[in-house]
Amino acid sequence: MKKTKSLSLATAAAAALMMSADASAAYTMSKKIGDVDTKLDIYGFAQLEARGGDGVIADNQDASVKFGAQRVRLGWNYTAGKVRGKVFLDFNQDASINAVNGDVGMPKMVKDAFVSYVQDDALVLKVGLIKMPHGMSFTIPGWNLDIVERGFDKALAMERNMGIMLSGRDMFFGNNGKVNGFEMGHERPWKGFGYDIMIGNQAARSGAVTNAKPGDANSYVGRLMFDWTELLHTEVSYAVSEKAGGIEGHKQADGTLVTADTEDYKSLNFGVDSHFLDGANVKVEYYDSKNIKGVKGWDETTMALTGTYAINEYVEPSFKHIQGTSEKGGVETKLGNTYVGVNLYISPFDNKMDRGSKRKRNAHRMMFDYVIASGDTDGAKVWNGLKGYKDDAWIFQYQYKF
Repeated sequence: MKKTKSLSLATAAAAALMMSADASAAYTMSKKIGDVDTKLDIYGFAQLEARGGDGVIADNQDASVKFGAQRVRLGWNYTAGKVRGKVFLDFNQDASINAVNGDVGMPKMVKDAFVSYVQDDALVLKVGLIKMPHGMSFTIPGWNLDIVERGFDKALAMERNMGIMLSGRDMFFGNNGKVNGFEMGHERPWKGFGYDIMIGNQAARSGAVTNAKPGDANSYVGRLMFDWTELLHTEVSYAVSEKAGGIEGHKQADGTLVTADTEDYKSLNFGVDSHFLDGANVKVEYYDSKNIKGVKGWDETTMALTGTYAINEYVEPSFKHIQGTSEKGGVETKLGNTYVGVNLYISPFDNKMDRGSKRKRNAHRMMFDYVIASGDTDGAKVWNGLKGYKDDAWIFQYQYKF
């Protein structure tokens, strides 16, 4: 009886979704509860991949191609008046909480889980698991990237965290865009200033923080943005995660104890994004990060340049170069990763090339990138920074999104 009832409810829900679907967006259900209009959006995407090259296949592996998925996600957004709620899951991530490092208080499978209250464009309050507002490319959605992945500078971002955040967008130059309370970065073109201020647990999901556990310490981020339509977006953020290598007496992953409080991880990020011509996009991003994983003097800087140009609605060549410098234990090393590729839009909804239309076009896309590694990739002195390809690689990805 219970099984039959559950099947009937699922069938009814599926029918409602199909009847209210927009082919270029999420599936939506709407309902009026009392005097309040409510809406539930259900959406998801998958990125299925083939990777190869010496930068991917290890020396002790025999495969010529490695198959996998980068992201397999399903989410839902709820709106009721000024209240918002979001849950976003990744089925390609661990569903358990790391018992040693504690993560940030939720399993890695949960990417976003927050509630927000939209007072107005200048004041939005979020509480829960949120993308920390540090790193321009990191706060661009994973399905809306210009190349197949963010690159090794993403390890310097603060990543997602449990905490509380105040935000504002589209300020001082009139109401030029819709602020819906789900914003993570610069989703839409506005005119004017924006800001984010967040406090959370230690940034345990960041590649620059380790041995972190909720309650041990906190992290803080402040970001200021300025937008002028699609022509220009600029942002600067500063982030701190206290005791980024753990606190005294805390057990590490190998079972030993941290013998003394470690240093605070500190990171400055600056980014510029410009759609200066129809079909063209250029991004520049810079990180200056100190005391990686709480190690005093382990510092890393990166500069990334990204460019795309859509020849038509189907074909878009892409390019990204990330140049990093890392100093650890008094030894300075350098690494460069250059992505050269092409994005193929299989079933575009239109031939418009503005930012919003491109987000819709990304719903059905194939991407191919060849990665060229340069710098200290082998020999007596090898790259001692976070992540990055130390040998050439290639990546093919098919993405679909609804």
